[in-house]
Amino acid sequence: MKFIKRFEELCINDISLVGGKNASLGEMIQQLTKKGVSIPSGFVITADAYKYYLKFNNLDK
Repeated sequence: MKFIKRFEELCINDISLVGGKNASLGEMIQQLTKKGVSIPSGFVITADAYKYYLKFNNLDK
């Protein structure tokens, strides 16, 4: 289970893992950098990381 993913690793199919906006950023990087558009790199914390945080800290009840 990965808790952090780089935008370059993401595509639109990752919505359930990282949310719509982050998946869209990943898709933009995938598509637009090939066409010469400069998009800053970055990373995202996954939904699995959030769920783990809640469970680890007994906040999931």
